[in-house]
Amino acid sequence: MNTEISYTNQTLYIKLRGDIDHHSAKYIREDIDRELYKYQPSTVIMELSAVDFMDSSGLGLILGRYTKVNLLGGVLKIANPNERIEEILKMAGTEKLIPIEKGVKYI
Repeated sequence: MNTEISYTNQTLYIKLRGDIDHHSAKYIREDIDRELYKYQPSTVIMELSAVDFMDSSGLGLILGRYTKVNLLGGVLKIANPNERIEEILKMAGTEKLIPIEKGVKYI
């Protein structure tokens, strides 16, 4: 798993690559949370186009960041999940809380 994070104009951009599972979720969470508290952005965009696999740990990671971003007064968006990842997000009802944007380029 590879995490690329950048910050511009009150927006934290997070591009995830590879698998999000119980092995990688802890490290990804630590990386993201450190940047959330450092910048306290108004918008957080998670780019998921390069995520190949996600299990329940990945859902927990996303929903946990949603809660933290909300507590900081910000908004979380998910960008460009592939079909398989989007289906997982929809089955979990995530799109009811977090907007999913497709066909947009942030990073």
